[in-house]
Amino acid sequence: MLHHVLTGELTFTSLTPPDLSQCSKSDLLAYFENSYSLNESLFTALKDESVFYKCPDRLRLPLIFYYGHTAVVYVNKLALAGLLKERINFEFEKMFETGVDEMSWDDTENYRMGGSYKWPRAGEVVEYRRKVREVIRDIIRDTPLDLPINMKSPWWALLMGFEHERIHLETSSVLIRQLPIGLVNRPDGWNYAPKQTESLPQTNKMLRVNGQEVTFGKPTDFPSYGWDNEYGHVTCYVPAFEASKFLVTNGDFLDFIRAGGYNRPELWTDEGWHWRSFRESKHPMFWVCNSGCKSGCGTDLAAYSHCSLPEGGVGETATDTNYKYRAMWDNLDMPWSWPAEVNYHEARAYCQWKGPEYRLLLEAEHNVIRGAQENPQAGTKTDHVFTAGSQPYNYNMKFGSSTPVDLFPANELGFHDVFGNVWQWTEDHFNGLCNDTHWLYDDFSTPCYDGRHNIILGGSWISTGDEASRFARFAFRRHFLQHAGFRLARTAEAAGQIQLPTRIVDTPVYVLGVGEKPLCLPQDKLLRTLVPSTNIHYHFESANAVKGILELEFGYRKSFPVQVADLCRDLVKNNGIAPRSGLWIGAGSGRGPLIMSKSFNQVLACDVVARFLETAMYIQKGNDVTVISEDGKVTTAALDKGVKPDKVLFKQFTWLPNEIGVEFDLTVLTFLERTQQPKAWLLRLAEVTQKGGLVVVASKSGRWNAETLGMTLIQKGLSCIETAQVPFEEGSKTELATVTVWKHGQE
Repeated sequence: MLHHVLTGELTFTSLTPPDLSQCSKSDLLAYFENSYSLNESLFTALKDESVFYKCPDRLRLPLIFYYGHTAVVYVNKLALAGLLKERINFEFEKMFETGVDEMSWDDTENYRMGGSYKWPRAGEVVEYRRKVREVIRDIIRDTPLDLPINMKSPWWALLMGFEHERIHLETSSVLIRQLPIGLVNRPDGWNYAPKQTESLPQTNKMLRVNGQEVTFGKPTDFPSYGWDNEYGHVTCYVPAFEASKFLVTNGDFLDFIRAGGYNRPELWTDEGWHWRSFRESKHPMFWVCNSGCKSGCGTDLAAYSHCSLPEGGVGETATDTNYKYRAMWDNLDMPWSWPAEVNYHEARAYCQWKGPEYRLLLEAEHNVIRGAQENPQAGTKTDHVFTAGSQPYNYNMKFGSSTPVDLFPANELGFHDVFGNVWQWTEDHFNGLCNDTHWLYDDFSTPCYDGRHNIILGGSWISTGDEASRFARFAFRRHFLQHAGFRLARTAEAAGQIQLPTRIVDTPVYVLGVGEKPLCLPQDKLLRTLVPSTNIHYHFESANAVKGILELEFGYRKSFPVQVADLCRDLVKNNGIAPRSGLWIGAGSGRGPLIMSKSFNQVLACDVVARFLETAMYIQKGNDVTVISEDGKVTTAALDKGVKPDKVLFKQFTWLPNEIGVEFDLTVLTFLERTQQPKAWLLRLAEVTQKGGLVVVASKSGRWNAETLGMTLIQKGLSCIETAQVPFEEGSKTELATVTVWKHGQE
């Protein structure tokens, strides 16, 4: 057992979140210590330090990343909030900042997964976590506490760190559960649930729920921490439907396997069948047989199969008792009354096997089967996570595993496990309930509003804190592995005649280097509700948006980016700044940063819009692009004379990560009008710019003037040295852009 990885105490008991309307510093400190220790305690179960460098999932980083990552997020968010004045280890804060979000099950391994990447020694990361713990203790002690804590409070950054840590308690547990069983030991104090109640669950009958209106979403003034996707609200009418009394159990799912469900493509969506074929899946991931099924592990574990029982075999004619069940640390006799843990594709195929009228629950329907919910205006007592000890749910680490689906009593509508046990897959795509994000973590949810992620609801046995809240909404790619299961649902009336209140994202999303992926829906007769993505950046990924920006940037001799690039050249010259490196944020179709290459040795040009960047890189290679506007005007986008395209590097970022570095002599920001959360892009401008360097913020609308910018930029050590109105050509007239120039300290 790796007890030396603990910087606090060993614990598998979760505290109740703080009530942000009346908590004390001691409450916040206790919750922080508990969050930090819970996550570390998982890693004590690794057999030795070498396991830190294993990849339990071929599309995920080694475990050492996840051990260090949560501490780094604290540092990065506290620095943005102004609660941390000096970084602790910037190299770590780059290395452990960002994980990977694979686009598909057949993605290639990220270079940081391979043996050639040099991760630090475990002892160094332990020491880093220890320093971060000490720093956060000091911040809690020394920061004035004004109640209530809300999204505008600097304390929000601390709460964000607490709940982010608890997210990774869950995600790291899934990864560790995929390791070879010989690489882990069951830690002290870990207790599995009983495998079954006195008898197997009764028939999983369908219960009818009458049609009704439902509203869901978290109020902004609710006194607990929440993620951006939880806020806002949706009100919709839910037609009468039926849902299964219990979650689908392992015993239920065995019938699907016996019926050849994994070998019948007609039961699967196209996307699901491609996944099943690639993975050669024969049963759920945490079922164990002895036929050498693919493990999905990476690097030196790629050849490992957890399907290797010491005696007997499963094969095509297996008896039920041949299957084992991989719990966190042990192979157990199959608990047939526990919920089946599957991904969306497997759950959807099971529904289709049951009959064409069956499907997964909708998010709105899940909110209905919860029964009557108290008005959240009454405070934390209306959220069950604050009364976890008295609630009939398997969550908040009540057990170290799933439980029989009939262990806890049904609610007033007759449904068991509406919360806890395992997450429940829904038919809905992940999307915001409003367009708002938070400036501290602008890209937490929004990149997933892409139609490729489905919502999971209800929490699992290891969900704690915000994850166990009634307001929690999380999502994963449909092939993703999680402590997640499902229950059956069907519309009470003819499916083809009822408009379902699903929320299916129909905004086209363009992937850099891949192209536009079509909307992928199951081939059934359900009438789904199509909605636009609430990530406004995706609305610039259309061919028309590319055409528009090419006309704006290349259709005029003195276009907006040309004028800004020329101004930057003059500013550097007039202020005696060495033009070694420049950063252009909001690259668009690339004309501005390419012109900037005339006077800078290196230029990093970034944008959030993949299609813009792909067009910029195409032009960078010397290709011309011609577009014709609606009024017949022809615009040809081509390299300007004298540019040095080999000096420009185009990259896509959803915000300014630490990997950008702190090396730029001049930073220019030109796209605040088309960002989701402008403040998120302003916060790091000082940190990415050299001392003595310049920051240029240019706005076509004039909306972002010195007064608007001042509070954020001045607090970060920048001082405004110039404000100007810069003319540029657009349409048939000359417009004025507002430009503010900022100096970063002194040399």
